[in-house]
Amino acid sequence: MPANPKYLTQSNSQKLAKLSAGIFGGYIVSALLHICLVVWLPNSKEILITIIYTHFIIWGLLLIIPYLFDNGWKAWGIYILSAILLFTIYQFGNQQNPFV
Repeated sequence: MPANPKYLTQSNSQKLAKLSAGIFGGYIVSALLHICLVVWLPNSKEILITIIYTHFIIWGLLLIIPYLFDNGWKAWGIYILSAILLFTIYQFGNQQNPFV
């Protein structure tokens, strides 16, 4: 049974915004989250080993989230704000431990 067309996104720009937010925005947020974990947690060697698996899982979850929004640009806004927040946390932690 096919989906009801009234619930599908009709605009090509919204489709592109959701797809790009999921792929690129999700990857950036997931990578920054793991970079923050490496800087802030004491046993960074163990974290570096598991980053491959957890990064893929979190990226997969963040890939789905933009499709829950009606507007793809809102998803981009949330991902950009999350990336700025995580980058600020990384910079603050990097100042405290510059040799990590």
